[in-house]
Amino acid sequence: MFYLRSMTNEKAVAEKLLQINAIRLNAEHPFTWASGWKSPIYCDNRKVLSFPFIREFIKSEMCNVLFSEFEHADMLAGVATAGIAWGAMAADQLKLPYIYVRPKPKEHGLGNQIEGFYEKGHKVVVIEDLISTGKSSLQVVDVLRNAGLDVIGMVAIFTYGFEVAEKNFEEARIPLVCLSDFNHMLQEAVEKKYLDENQLVYVKSWRVDPANWK
Repeated sequence: MFYLRSMTNEKAVAEKLLQINAIRLNAEHPFTWASGWKSPIYCDNRKVLSFPFIREFIKSEMCNVLFSEFEHADMLAGVATAGIAWGAMAADQLKLPYIYVRPKPKEHGLGNQIEGFYEKGHKVVVIEDLISTGKSSLQVVDVLRNAGLDVIGMVAIFTYGFEVAEKNFEEARIPLVCLSDFNHMLQEAVEKKYLDENQLVYVKSWRVDPANWK
C-alpha cells in the first residue's frame, strides 16, 4: 500500500526548505537534473544540515512520523548518501539500531553494501531525503529484502509527487510517508511570494510531463 500521510506541518516543512534555499525555484532559467530533465525546481535537502534549528525541526517531524506510523520498527536504514545523516539522527533520537545502504558493494575490505549490524527478519524503515521517481530508493529496498530484512516502509523529507513514483511504491508494496510535497510547497511559495500566479501555472505544467517539459 502506498500512501502520503496528511500532516498539519507539511506547509511548515515546505516553508523552511524554501527559506534556506534547500528548495530553489527558477521558472526563467530551469535547472538540469542528472537524468537530463529540465526543471524549474531543485531540491537539495543536504543544505538543511547546516541550519541547526531547522535541522532539529525536520528531525523532530521525522521522528514523530516514525513513532506514529511505524511503531513496530526494529531499526532504521539510511540511503547513501543523503539519507545517512537523517537516519542516524532519527535512530539516535528514537534509540533504534541503525544501518545504512551503499549504492553498490564496497570494492575492498569486506565488500559490504549494508553497513552495520542486523539480523534477518528485523523490521526496517528506510530513511531517504528526496523522492522523485522512487527508482533508486526502491533499489535500496531490494538490497535489504535480499539480505533477509523486512522493509515495512520508507520516510522521506520531500516528494515531487510524480505518478510514476506512486506506481513504483505500490508495485513494491512499500508504504511511503513524506514530510512535505510539491503541492504544499507551491502553496507556500505563492503565499510567501517566491512565485507569482503566472509562474505558478508554468511550474505546475512541469510536473505533468517532466521528461518533455520546456
